[in-house]
Amino acid sequence: MNSAADAPVTPEATKNIINLTDEEIFAVAHPMWRDLITSSNEGDYGKFVRKFSYNLTFGLNEVQVGNQFAKSELTRSLSEDWDYLGMIRRGEHVTVLYRVRSTKKEGEWLGRMVLGYEDGEVRIFGASIF
Repeated sequence: MNSAADAPVTPEATKNIINLTDEEIFAVAHPMWRDLITSSNEGDYGKFVRKFSYNLTFGLNEVQVGNQFAKSELTRSLSEDWDYLGMIRRGEHVTVLYRVRSTKKEGEWLGRMVLGYEDGEVRIFGASIF
């Protein structure tokens, strides 16, 4: 007798990101986080938002985000040396948490990236540093 745990994972089952294993999420999340850090440091708005969900991109104020890149010392000096802290699964999204440092400012910040599926692809539904 087969249990649900023995059932093969189908593409339909993975349309909800919370059904993926931690390792499968890491394989997608960590490179996306690395790209966000790099594009933020470079002030490259187009590269920064390229993996954002449609609704997140649509809701962004490009002028405000552009000003953030231009005027925020923190968002232009994020260290490539970050630490994974944990993951929270809720509904159809997973929040991945990181410890972030700056190359110019003392201290540590909390990085947050919310991931989920949109049109069959993993997209960013939220990203911030506190």
